[in-house]
Order: sequence, then structure tokens, then C-alpha cells
Amino acid sequence: MSYDFDTPVDRRDTGSYKWDVEQRELPLWVADMDFRTAPSVLDALMKRVEHGIFGYSSVTDDWYDAYRGWWKNRHSFEMSREWLIFSTGVVPAISSIVRKLTTPAEKVLIQSPVYNIFYNSILNNGRQVLESPLVYDEGEYSIDFDDLEAKLSDPQTKMMILCNPHNPVGKIWDRETLRRIGELCFNNGVIVLSDEIHCDLCDPGREYVPFASVSLECRINSVTCLSPSKAFNLAGLHTAAVVVPDEQLRNRVNRGLNTDEVAEPGAFAATAAVSAFTEGEKWLDELRAYLLQNKAQVRAFIADALPEIKVTASEATYLLWLDCRKISPDSGFLQSHIRKSTGLYLTDGAEYGRGGEGFLRMNVSCPVSTLEDALGRLEVGVNSFDAHRA
Repeated sequence: MSYDFDTPVDRRDTGSYKWDVEQRELPLWVADMDFRTAPSVLDALMKRVEHGIFGYSSVTDDWYDAYRGWWKNRHSFEMSREWLIFSTGVVPAISSIVRKLTTPAEKVLIQSPVYNIFYNSILNNGRQVLESPLVYDEGEYSIDFDDLEAKLSDPQTKMMILCNPHNPVGKIWDRETLRRIGELCFNNGVIVLSDEIHCDLCDPGREYVPFASVSLECRINSVTCLSPSKAFNLAGLHTAAVVVPDEQLRNRVNRGLNTDEVAEPGAFAATAAVSAFTEGEKWLDELRAYLLQNKAQVRAFIADALPEIKVTASEATYLLWLDCRKISPDSGFLQSHIRKSTGLYLTDGAEYGRGGEGFLRMNVSCPVSTLEDALGRLEVGVNSFDAHRA
């Protein structure tokens, strides 16, 4: 490989949310990576720092060009410049869009188990969470379209938040599945808010399908949130984009983002995104290959040392969804035991809603030496849990 993903970077005492843990603990929970971002991004940021003035910033022409070029060349989706709106992050955008496009007490549908912050964005804004649980069978997830259709037809359901690729299960929704979702939502007057933040972290050889690219119904009835933050480890720079092809819908979303003051870039936001999308492709491809090796190592280790755990099939993200129900249906108790006994910090699957009970989420975006340490701790934690349970 041309880039170094093996050398550990000490993130303690840097104000890292992920690493704000006890000295003995190893955090593989929250979704950011333990790799330095692409060298091209670092070079661009250093050049910006050397300029020395960090006043109010504007969204530059090359920011629009970078997004449009990346999605055209990388994902075969052509976006018009006017579709794009800058946002300080995907989560602030989702919350703003929920507020602007729905009214209090209306229902927002999500497909659980799913990214836990979706619940916050709905409930904190006085809307109702409506879950259409995914179907789990033999380590694979799919959609119960009968349940989905019934819940979308509820007159109180006004929005569906789609996670594509899906966090935490790592599912890439295929074109036909997205088309069916889009048709159901369009016919029932339900706006689709598509969170596609993990789209550039598909496994090598696999690609995601942008929801808005699937059909006319999908395009005119959707709002999509994009960002380089997951793929290039830039979450702390607060840089994202909201894509709204329909003009009337876009005007409403734009007013909401500006009213909520989440539509103005910081000094580094545009610079980082432009560099990532114009110069970071080779680095990203090597990262994806490294992450695939890490996933394979986890699967092999668990199959050999911890066969009671089943690793869910995954096509995207650097997160693995571990089915631990044969060990304990109470994943919170298991997660707590592993953390207390070994220091390994994973995420309790129950945080992701219905269907998450009995699962743990593991973030494998770390050097292989860190991953080996984590797997050794996992084995000790599970075996000691079994002994304690016996």
C-alpha cells in the first residue's frame, strides 16, 4: 500500500470524544476512524492554516464542482449545482429538515435497528417515531414491504428517514429495493430523507445507489444528506451537503437550514471537502481495501474462537454488527461486562431500537495491531461472561 494505515496514532488527551475513556480502555464504539485523513487533505488544510486569517467563510465554486464531479465519476449520478446546499453536518441537517418538513406529533418512519441519533432528531422535535423493523434471517437483513406499506399509508406518516448504506447492519440497498421504497413514499405523500453519509465506505467491488438517481419519483420526493466526514475522517470539521432536486422542496429546506444557522461553513469546511473529493480517491480506495481485511480478520477470529457469535453480513461501512444472542439476550449486560472486565468498549445494540437487542456494534476502522488487541479482549470478555453465567 502507498499509505500507512498500520501505525497507531495516540488520540488520548486530544479532546477526542471517542477516546475520552479510562487509560486501560480500548474504544471501538463511536463511528470515527483511528487513521489520519488523506495526505492531500492535510496538505490543503496546512496551506489554509498558513494563510493565517480565519474570518467568516463562503461556500466556494470549487465546493460545488467537487461534489458534482465526485458523484458523477464515482457514483454515476449527475447533480445540478442548484440542488446543493451546504450544511455544518448531516445530523444538524436531519434535525432541521424534520422540523421544517413535518409538524409536531406527525410520524417519521425509520427502519430499526438503525442509527440511534435518528430517534433523537425525531423525538427532540416533538414528532413520533414510527418503526418498521427490518427482517433478520440467517445473518441477513431485508425489508418487510407489507409492514412498510401499511405504515407509510398512515395519514400521520409524513417522512421516512432512509439509511443508505444502512448503519449499523452494513446493508447496501439495491436499485429495485430503493425504487419500491420511492414508489410507496411518493404514492402516500411521504417525503424521503436519505442519509447517505457512509456511501463512500462500500467494500471494494461494491457500490451504492444514490436514492435520488433511481427514478423521477425518488428524485422529486427526496432530500439527501452527504458528507466526506465518514470516509475521510473529518467529522470534527463540520462539513456536509444537502441535495434537493425539487425546487419547491429545496426552498423549504434551505429556509430551514438558514433559520437554524447550520448553513454557513467554517474556515476549513470547504477546503477539506474539495481536497477529499478531488485528490483523495487513491487514498480512499486503499482505505477500503484495508477495512475489508480488518472485517475478514474479525470474521475469521470469531468463527474460530467465539463461534456462539454470528457476524452479520455486511457490504459497507467500517462497522460490524455482532449477533450475540446465543450468549445473552441482554446485550447491555454483555457490553457492560466486556468493558468492565477487559476495557474493550463496544456499543450495545439496544441503542439502535427494535431488533437491536442481543447485538453489539464494533468499529474496525483502526490499525491491525489495535484490532488484534480488541479481539483478544473480546475473547477474554465473552469467556469470562460464560463462566460468570455458569
